[in-house]
Amino acid sequence: METMTKPTILIVDDMAANITILSDLLQDDYKIKVAKNGQKALEIAKGSEKPDLILMDIEMPEMSGYEVCKELKNTPSTNNIPVIFVTARNDVKDEEYGLNLGAVDYISKPFHPTIVKIRVKNHITLKLKGDWLEDLSRIDGLTHIPNRRYFDEEYQKKCKEMIREHKTVAILMIDVDYFKRYNDHYGHGKGDECLIKIAGALKSSLKRPSDMVARYGGEEFIVILQNIDHEGAANVAQNLIKAVSDLGIKHEYSSTADHVTISLGMAFKPADEKVCTEELLKTADDALYRAKEGGRNQLVIFENKMTPKE
Repeated sequence: METMTKPTILIVDDMAANITILSDLLQDDYKIKVAKNGQKALEIAKGSEKPDLILMDIEMPEMSGYEVCKELKNTPSTNNIPVIFVTARNDVKDEEYGLNLGAVDYISKPFHPTIVKIRVKNHITLKLKGDWLEDLSRIDGLTHIPNRRYFDEEYQKKCKEMIREHKTVAILMIDVDYFKRYNDHYGHGKGDECLIKIAGALKSSLKRPSDMVARYGGEEFIVILQNIDHEGAANVAQNLIKAVSDLGIKHEYSSTADHVTISLGMAFKPADEKVCTEELLKTADDALYRAKEGGRNQLVIFENKMTPKE
């Protein structure tokens, strides 16, 4: 499977000579990272640039390869990284134990270089294909932004984090004004083009890496803003409205403007508020309903259970 950059392999061994042998064997085809103990291996594996595969010795001081593998498989962010044990142990019970821990392969020393390269290639290929399929299942096929499934997963994680760390969260629920009329008069092909342009405008308007927009269904989008104050969230919301309006997509059948516009409902969780998840989503949806009922092409803000304001 083609990738823009070389896949990354993490080699874990306390013996420098073994690291050198494997690095020399694989460095032409892969980006190599090394760790000389189990703790360093876990640090790298849990970091921002995770390896695509781990080659690991079993016998290491302080923390064995078995213990590292068990920790990796018990951690959600690393449990899909394939682990291959490369070890001098050649007892079938050792191999069985390692595979039961979650390793995908077991190579005994001394090994044949060609066999190692083939096994590594096969497992890397399976890993990258799995990653691709996982990404595909989380991305909206039309707009190429996250879909509702991915949003729901991330939202649950982010809410727990924001409550635990006493940080703010804002939810922006977005609906395209009179989109059914647009589809009826311009055709579904033009409707799809419209949604693609709107998704691009919304995504481009979010400047922080932690901010996320997803397609929530049909002509509805949703945005989550973390660790932001009330005024900042409201400003982002107004920028989103302007970004879509500035696209200038002609809409003769809208009752609010001669071009495509959006309505937006906002809900905000203060730092000391423990309400998140479903209640915050419902609050944002209620605010969106008020925005549409009040004439559309506008922002309405709900602050939890307080009176909505425009």
